[in-house]
Amino acid sequence: MPIVNSTRRISPLDINKNVSIGVAFPLDEVNMFKGTQTLKEQVKANLINLLLTQPGERINEPNFGVGLKHYLFEQNVDIDSLNTLINEQINIYIPEISLMDTIVDFLDDENKVYLTISYRFNLDGATDALTTTFE
Repeated sequence: MPIVNSTRRISPLDINKNVSIGVAFPLDEVNMFKGTQTLKEQVKANLINLLLTQPGERINEPNFGVGLKHYLFEQNVDIDSLNTLINEQINIYIPEISLMDTIVDFLDDENKVYLTISYRFNLDGATDALTTTFE
């Protein structure tokens, strides 16, 4: 008799590969009709959408969004308050994940933001990271 040390929980949405869960980003000719196939892909797309949406941009959700593009040309950005804002937004709007770490680095001379977000999926406990550059 085999001994099972751990169990792996699979979302029922991930089983059928012929069904798209949500919209894949960026919206271009490749992703327009493709969609996201797994829950993890959709959570990552939701996270990117949350980071890039300006507060007040989404109808009926005036507090939704971090608005990272707003911070690109700012002279003095309080990184601690930005980390707090990202953490609050994820806790409110993406409850499927738990934030583990956020690293924000600005290059003032080049107007770039390097952002690394490490998070854990609440469904199966797997960890993932989103590392991206915003220009």
